[in-house]
Amino acid sequence: MVSPEGESDPAYERLVKKATVEVLWIYILSLLRSGPRYGYEIRDLIRTEYGFEPGKVSAYVVLYKLARGGYISPRGGGGRGPGPPRKYYEITEKGIELLDRGLRFLEETLDRLRIRRPRQSIASQPN
Repeated sequence: MVSPEGESDPAYERLVKKATVEVLWIYILSLLRSGPRYGYEIRDLIRTEYGFEPGKVSAYVVLYKLARGGYISPRGGGGRGPGPPRKYYEITEKGIELLDRGLRFLEETLDRLRIRRPRQSIASQPN
């Protein structure tokens, strides 16, 4: 991963990984808030809308865990073409509450980070 300045930076790479792949659930719930979607569509939209590509297995593991937790609800849907029918996922009320809570946490954290003022250097502090 390359920082916006064009340099590879391990700290920046860790931040990007922690804020994307490791909290994939928030991206999935955000997409499902606008309506039911199927697994491959979710992965594709994460890539196009959010700029990163979760692993094939990772996205389905998160979908499974969200469904098991009651945050999303899987439902069968009609398939297009000769393949098996697609499984669509829709967000539940519990999922909306979790998404809103997660977004509030992120907004509050960013606000706190932005409020920080630079410390004065020791040399510039009055005696």
